Amino acid sequence: MSAPARILIVIGTPLPDSLVHALAASYAEGASSRGAEIRTIDLARDPIPAHPTLRAALRAPRDETDLPLEPEVARYLDDLLWADHLVIVHPQWWGTYPAALKAFIDRVFLSGAAFRAHPEGRGWDRLLTGRTARIIMTMDSPRWWNRLRYRNAAETSLTRAVLGYCGIRTTGVTRLPEVRLSTEQTRHEWLADVRRAGVSDATAARASEPRARVTV
Repeated sequence: MSAPARILIVIGTPLPDSLVHALAASYAEGASSRGAEIRTIDLARDPIPAHPTLRAALRAPRDETDLPLEPEVARYLDDLLWADHLVIVHPQWWGTYPAALKAFIDRVFLSGAAFRAHPEGRGWDRLLTGRTARIIMTMDSPRWWNRLRYRNAAETSLTRAVLGYCGIRTTGVTRLPEVRLSTEQTRHEWLADVRRAGVSDATAARASEPRARVTV
């Protein structure tokens, strides 16, 4: 029998008790119903990593001479390395995502843990290969505006410049448009859709390829 899927949910907003939180909870409910183990990082309640003041803070320690990771960064990195499947739930702000989520990415997707540049040339190693991800994004703009005017900037940044760069394959992007104009019925439908995505992802993650092993 395959092991249960290990899913990390990152709630990428500094505002507590939001629609994003309800969506994350519904996703977790669906995934848990298929036996998945869930960890959640809620950037509205958990510490947001401070902006780095030293370049060394942007890489995993290589030996005892390097700076140790700050406690919350070490915990978040442990959660990331633990997971088979990563779910990022966030609102679209100014065409991308909140600074809280960007700070999390800057401090947790570390050189030497998420990726490693080759000593020479332009190549790099993707250290999170074997993991998958889903992005769940709310937005006030319609889909066509996000696609034509913003060029899908938020999901492109995450799927290509962050997740893909580190070897994580994005298996789904759930876009929930025009929140400001949505009805209660529509929001209930979104919650049901996201719950079904949790069921599907938990089932798929159990059968995914082995994850790359990373020692930090």
